[in-house]
Amino acid sequence: MTEKEFDRLIDRRNTASEKWERYKDSEVLPMWVADTDFMAPPAVLEALHKRIDHGIFGYTNTPQELNELVIHRMQSMYNWQINTDSLVWLPSLVCGLHLACRAVGDTGTAVLTPTPIYPPFMSSPRLSQRELITVPMKLEQQRYTLDIDALESLITPDSKLLLFCNPHNPGGTVYRREELQVLADLVIRHDLIICSDEVHCELLLEPGIQHIPLASLNDEIAQRTITLMAPSKTFNIAGLGCAYAVIDNPEIRQRFQQVRKGIVPDVNLLGYTAAIAAFRDGDEWNRAQLNYLRGNRDYLVNEINAIPGLSLNPIEATYLAWIDVSAAKLENPQHFFEQAGVGMSPGRDFGDSRFMRLNFGCPRRILEQAVERIRRSLLNHLPV
Repeated sequence: MTEKEFDRLIDRRNTASEKWERYKDSEVLPMWVADTDFMAPPAVLEALHKRIDHGIFGYTNTPQELNELVIHRMQSMYNWQINTDSLVWLPSLVCGLHLACRAVGDTGTAVLTPTPIYPPFMSSPRLSQRELITVPMKLEQQRYTLDIDALESLITPDSKLLLFCNPHNPGGTVYRREELQVLADLVIRHDLIICSDEVHCELLLEPGIQHIPLASLNDEIAQRTITLMAPSKTFNIAGLGCAYAVIDNPEIRQRFQQVRKGIVPDVNLLGYTAAIAAFRDGDEWNRAQLNYLRGNRDYLVNEINAIPGLSLNPIEATYLAWIDVSAAKLENPQHFFEQAGVGMSPGRDFGDSRFMRLNFGCPRRILEQAVERIRRSLLNHLPV
């Protein structure tokens, strides 16, 4: 697999793509929702073709091969020992957030989450009849980190669950071991359960850093952690609906499974098929993808920081850029950039209206077009 493959322009119009349908009747470049414009790994395509050729698509159990692949993957990548009993397969990671909110505490108890954050972190507690408590993050040395003191000050006897995201969406932070240990100590000290969204864990862009699953620190925090992972972001197979939770604590796992009964469906067989192929044979493809994304990131950081009114901190992981547009003094940033021909996610959805989130998981030519449109629109907007 060569990086040139990621330069390929694939027309996603008229495919019911959520990303592209939003602007189907315009020339706006869709750079909002977090899926890439890259074709899935060849191994995944081959496995799907083979399964489709079989021709029967009935109810499907979780393949034991997939359980074994995940167990081996956690051990080899993170030195994290899990077992089949701890795995709960889900049709999406977002439903895992909702299930965690329903499985921990009771109606009216509190769920804490840092902000800015992926929007379902804020909607899932409310939809689960829980109180939402948001805690602004700190920006230290151009990295978003948890404000542990502020977080601890907002914990009350009603606080039962903490939602956490590592690597962080939208800021791109990859938490270091010492930072995770401080968080784990707080969770243990206040008798909390933590749900850790780690879906971007295989999209590390900064050389020399590593992802550390929170639950891998020690058994004590493992017994308090619901870890959510999926192949969806890494291998661009979100539409196939396959994710999983790792829950070591049998009581929490039982409650998690109980609240899903009759509501959350099982994973479909094509989702399982794609996941097996991705985990078994997709790593070489992902290495090429990461090299390409690093090039996109480096280009974007340099170009955005050269545009008056914008700033962008270094991005350690993900293909998402959290752009500070506050100095541009735009009344409605989302509308402004859409008028310029670039569709981004508005920061207000993540808890901070000073920002816009841009998805740079696309061919370089598309990214260059988007940057030029952004530059031109701001140069015309800002006073000389």
